[in-house]
Amino acid sequence: MKTSGRRRSSNIEDLRGRSFGGAGLAGGGLVGLLLFAAVAFLSGADPMQILGAILQQSVAPNEQSSEPYEPTPEEQARAEFVAVVLADTEDAWNAEFEKRGGVYDEPALVFFTGAVRSACGFASAAVGPFYCPGDRKVYIDLSFFTELERRFGAPGDFAQAYVVAHEVGHHVQTLLGVSQEVQEAKQTMPPAQSNQMSVRLELQADCYAGFWAHYADNVIGVLEDGDIEEALGAAKAVGDDMLQRQSQGQVRPESFTHGTSEQRKRWFKRGYLAGDPSACDTFGTDDL
Repeated sequence: MKTSGRRRSSNIEDLRGRSFGGAGLAGGGLVGLLLFAAVAFLSGADPMQILGAILQQSVAPNEQSSEPYEPTPEEQARAEFVAVVLADTEDAWNAEFEKRGGVYDEPALVFFTGAVRSACGFASAAVGPFYCPGDRKVYIDLSFFTELERRFGAPGDFAQAYVVAHEVGHHVQTLLGVSQEVQEAKQTMPPAQSNQMSVRLELQADCYAGFWAHYADNVIGVLEDGDIEEALGAAKAVGDDMLQRQSQGQVRPESFTHGTSEQRKRWFKRGYLAGDPSACDTFGTDDL
């Protein structure tokens, strides 16, 4: 993806190097929560609820002072790349909302290291990137992109762009009222049906990420050879079936919350080929 000399979003909050005390993770942090991180890293509100059950402290964490943070050159390059991707999502969704007679309320994106406190609660980096509807912000510990490449086998800058665009997709769902409707509906559903609603929400965010990729490719022309393949590789790597097979040796479809590898690839590609968010109605079809 071409980024040299391009606009970076100003909607960035840099909390890297800040420390948050007063809470701990059961199970040994990242090691103990590896499966949770893998399943939940492209998430909306639900993983925050899961995290709340995992945390073993009842006292809200307090931000603590820390030394000035000095990122490595590689990390800083990633931060600048993410800022360009966020700017592109702003352009794409501003244009789409304006076309439909609305106004796009741009989300903030927060960089953090290790742990962070959001309106959705205290979160360790173990949960991976997430969107919090409570404060309408995307949170990313940039070290996750190393995990994405090495542990999940999804290399490339556009794989990282897909992660950002997916989380922004959850923001769009919040603006449109979809996320709230889903959360309310799930309260009266049995677990398997509730999980299926979560899958539809996640696949729609994948499709919205595909819509953004279409804009980046066909409107501003910044994609390079292999970019779409990198995004599809990331979508495949985080499918529920792939993650369960790797971690448990078996697949339990009734427990899926994000969709299979094939579904995630298919809906990203649908958004990319259509170039229209209207093609992303995962709730109005039986064919996921």
